[in-house]
Amino acid sequence: MSIQSVFYLLGIYLCLINLATLAAFAWDKHCARNGMWRVPERTLLGMALVGGTIGAVVAQHSLRHKTRKEPFRTQLYLIAGLHIVALGALAFPAVQDAALSIVQSMG
Repeated sequence: MSIQSVFYLLGIYLCLINLATLAAFAWDKHCARNGMWRVPERTLLGMALVGGTIGAVVAQHSLRHKTRKEPFRTQLYLIAGLHIVALGALAFPAVQDAALSIVQSMG
């Protein structure tokens, strides 16, 4: 698998997980307003952790949902910070080489 294919698939995955995360937040907001069973916070945070951070933060602010709820808010921002650090680490050639090596060993 070429590196271009990996980036293409990663881009598709990130778009889908962020859309799904945003939809989960919107559904949870709908359920909260209508007294229905809610989406567990663990699920919302898990979706953010596996790549849906942007969708989670956008949904949180645009829907005004879970903006004051602690410790949820802090946990979401810790996940976002972790993702920022991981992306920042990719700026270093040694980390790039290690990541490329992992991708190449996959196929």
